[in-house]
This record gives sequence, structure tokens and C-alpha cells, in this order.
Amino acid sequence: MIDEIWPRTAERTADGALVIGGCDARALATEFGTPLFVVDELDIRARAAEYRAAYDDATNPFDVFYASKAFSSIGVARWVHEAGLGIDVASGGELAVALKAGIPGSRIVMHGNNKSAAEIDTALKVGVHRLVSDSLDELARIDATAGDLGVIAPIMLRLTVGVEAHTHEAISTAHEDQKFGLSISSGAAVRALEFVLAAPNLELHGFHSHIGSQIFDADGFEIAAHRMVEFIASVKETHHYIAAELDLGGGMGVPYVDGDDPLDVAEMAQRLRDIVVRECDAAGIAVPRLSVEPGRAIVGPSTVTLYEVGVVKDVDVTDDFVRRYIAVDGGMSDNIRTALYDAEYTAALANRTSTSPAVPSRVVGKHCESGDIVVRDIDLPNDIGAGDILAVATTGAYGRAMASNYNNIPRPAVVAVRDGKARLLIRRETYDDLLRLDADA
Repeated sequence: MIDEIWPRTAERTADGALVIGGCDARALATEFGTPLFVVDELDIRARAAEYRAAYDDATNPFDVFYASKAFSSIGVARWVHEAGLGIDVASGGELAVALKAGIPGSRIVMHGNNKSAAEIDTALKVGVHRLVSDSLDELARIDATAGDLGVIAPIMLRLTVGVEAHTHEAISTAHEDQKFGLSISSGAAVRALEFVLAAPNLELHGFHSHIGSQIFDADGFEIAAHRMVEFIASVKETHHYIAAELDLGGGMGVPYVDGDDPLDVAEMAQRLRDIVVRECDAAGIAVPRLSVEPGRAIVGPSTVTLYEVGVVKDVDVTDDFVRRYIAVDGGMSDNIRTALYDAEYTAALANRTSTSPAVPSRVVGKHCESGDIVVRDIDLPNDIGAGDILAVATTGAYGRAMASNYNNIPRPAVVAVRDGKARLLIRRETYDDLLRLDADA
């Protein structure tokens, strides 16, 4: 197996079946059905521990918060917490999962560009570590709610630094014309700073930036750090405010296909630390307490999706090119990323190996959309047929998290595997689950 793409415990049996966490893919498909998300528990625990170790530093330590939007479950929240990470949540639902997992409020950071009154109320009542906000409207709501509760709300301001990250437009989050952040260049960031400093029930702890997702190098972070530190130095002079904290967000990429080459965890950590220290030294300010928010980098490679192959057909694309279409029993309802972001994935036979010649193939789903594509271009064995089990790698991030019930298809189960044992993390939805929500049922 390709270590960087497949879970760390992935291997093949003597007869060619894929094994993860000591569990045979064939047995998992039989017991739990397909589509099925299979999570390598030891992989997630190891990646979380590596992040904690890489960002620990006696002189310039980082706080590390797992971005649970990548995948939220009670089990995973417990694993990353046990590894020393906090939790980053972006909704009341994600907050509820973290709390149910036993994560104390003091280890939770609350994000979201439009927090509801109920979400703000709950976050303040449980004592979240920080509320990250990027609008005057929301800051006013937080201030009012905190006043009603008799507490001081711990605030970080999310700033727009104008960085064009080298990633897909839909997951680039630090350019000016989009919904996130308070623009430094327009003056919105300063106006928000002044609002918080004057508000009776808000306490400003520092600033946050997030430049995007699936980023392979430190170049964008370097520009962002420069502009953030420049802003921190500026408001120190103009407003006598000294930022105690600086959060550089998440976005660290992972390999999905052969050839993807992101920086490893330790190297990225050192690059980020060096960048911030250098920028602060140049600006003549103390280094704030730093934090990062990895999500995909923790859970992405830990998970594969198992599908059962159904219809296989050849399509004459041109006079001299035939593409094999391999239809599986899931698709865009359990992995929308290919359709949304032109994401690339790797797939392999999971129930056997094959010596049959590889042919140009496209793995597609069962939904009523021509864009229902799981793996756009891949060479797969010519003898793949109905009943085979296909494994798609690196589906731990934004697969089950972005799943839908399109075509009224129930969302798949998620199982954790470890030491030859499998247990449910999230059960499979049923038709009864779907019908239960229908008021006329």
C-alpha cells in the first residue's frame, strides 16, 4: 500500500484482500454493509499525537485544536482529546458532539460566521475557550448575551489577510471578496477591534486567520503571518492593544493521489514557528501564544470508503478511446468533493488482487446526476465486475461530514477498526430514519 494515502495499518492478506486495523474488508462489508466508512483508530490517534508533539515547544508553543468540521463523532473527539488536542467547532451540532464526548468547554473554540442566539448562549454557558467572530452584528449579539448571563465572552477576531492560497476557489478563505473575515485593508478589522475594546462584556484575546484548505506549502502562511503581525504591531501603536494570541487556522493538506507532496507535520510546524518569530522580531513585538487547527490532516488518510460494484459498462469516448464506467452503491451522497472541488482520489480492489490488465476507468455513483463521480480518472483491472468491493482512499475528511440524503439514500455507517476488532462509530441510516422525519408518515 502507499503509506501516505492509505491508512497506516493497511495491508493485504495472502489471498489479496485489503486489511485495515487487522480487519478484512470483505468481512467488514458483509457485517456492516456498503457503502461503509472504515476508520483506522490507531492512525488517527498517531496523527493527533504527532501534531501535539510537533507543535510543542518550550519557547514558542502552539495550542492545537482539531477542526471537527472535517469529521465529527463522539469517538474521534475523545481520541484527539486524549492525544492532547482541543476541539474546534463551527456549529451547535459540532459543539454538542464535543460536549457529549466529555470535552471541557475550556478546550473548545467556537467558530462560525453566523452563530445563532442559541449557539452563543450554549457556548458561553459551557465556558468555551474562545469565540471567534468576524462581524459587528455578531459581536453585538455576543456582548448582549454575555451581559444577560453575567459573564465576559472571550473573543478572537477573524481577519481577512488578502492571501490567495494555492487551492480550489471554493476552499480558499482569505481573499477579500467572500463571506469570512474582517478585512484589514478596508478598516473593518480596526472597527471591530474598537467595538470589542469598548464593549462591557467582551474580552479580546487576539486574532485569527484562515487562508484555505488542502495547502501543501508554507508560502501562504508566511504572507498571512506577515500581515497579521503587521496588524498586531499597528494596533499596539494606535490603540495600545497588545494581542496575547494569534491563531493561524488550519488548511494543512494531505496526499490523495500519487504525486501529492505536502510538507510533513514537523517541518510545517517548524516553518510556521520560524515565520511568526521572524515577523515578530522584525516588528519589535513579543511573540503571541500561537495556535493551529488541523482537521483533514488528522482524519483524512485514516479512512477508506468501501463500495460494492454494480453495473460496469464501456463507453466509446472517441473512435480510439474507450472508458470503463464502474458504478458503485454510493456516490455523491457520501462523497460530494469530486463534484464540488474536482477532487482527485485513489481507488483499489479490496476483496482481491488482480493480474488483469488495467483499463482507463471512472468510478461513478448511483445518483441521478451526470456529475456523480467518485474517482474521475483511474486505471483499474479489466476484470472488475458486479459484487467486487472497491476501496477509495483518504475519505476521512469531508466525506461523511458532508454526506446528504440525495435521492433519499440513507447515509453510510462509520466503523472504527483496531487490533482486529471493529465497532460502530455512527450507525447506518435506514429508510425508517428518513420516513420518521416526514410529517405525513
